[in-house]
Amino acid sequence: MQRTLKYQITWDNLQRSLDAVADMVRRGLPGGPVLLTLGREKRTLDQNAKQWAMLRDISQQLEWHGRYLSEGEWKNVLTAALVGQDIVPGAYGGYVVLGKETKKMDKEEFAELIELYYAFGTEHGVEWSEKALEMYERYGRKVD
Repeated sequence: MQRTLKYQITWDNLQRSLDAVADMVRRGLPGGPVLLTLGREKRTLDQNAKQWAMLRDISQQLEWHGRYLSEGEWKNVLTAALVGQDIVPGAYGGYVVLGKETKKMDKEEFAELIELYYAFGTEHGVEWSEKALEMYERYGRKVD
């Protein structure tokens, strides 16, 4: 049976966590190689809800170069503004824009993206819905 365990390691629990992980690795090795993955916590569900409330407001109110974009299209446009993008030829013509998926962003980077949504929308006259404002005021730059 394969199990995945997650530890949030901080300076306060560093040695205790490293000891626990080393013990688990030692116990697991008789069954074969053990995979250890390190990373940062991904975006939160609250951050995701805030994102979609803000994108809904932008998509319903802002015309962009003669057309209205969907929430998903706005997510692509604004994510590219934050992290950049690359353009490659499509398999059968046209072009495809490649960028970073928001599901792969850590909490801090996602907080920067939310700030970008807010600044961009405000700069372009978006009137934030009650839901978007409540989520923004509740969480702002917080990444917890």
